[in-house]
Amino acid sequence: MRYEAVNAMLLNEFLKEHRKVEEQANALREQATRIGSQERKAQTLEATVAKLQSALKEQAAAIQKVSAQMKAGEATLRVASVSP
Repeated sequence: MRYEAVNAMLLNEFLKEHRKVEEQANALREQATRIGSQERKAQTLEATVAKLQSALKEQAAAIQKVSAQMKAGEATLRVASVSP
């Protein structure tokens, strides 16, 4: 076996592995970009959920207030209708 042939084979193997490493590095960069985008979307969604929870609490409080007012109004109507 000649040394030139061995050198050529080794160079070929090195170049194949180098291409694989470059492809993997590119894939990692793409994944990092996607992860960053997904993290930003998650933050936006978390903020939206927090706003919706706050609005829901406000609505529940308003419903409770109106319900209490209606009960008070019904009690007043009963007293008025019972009184001669």
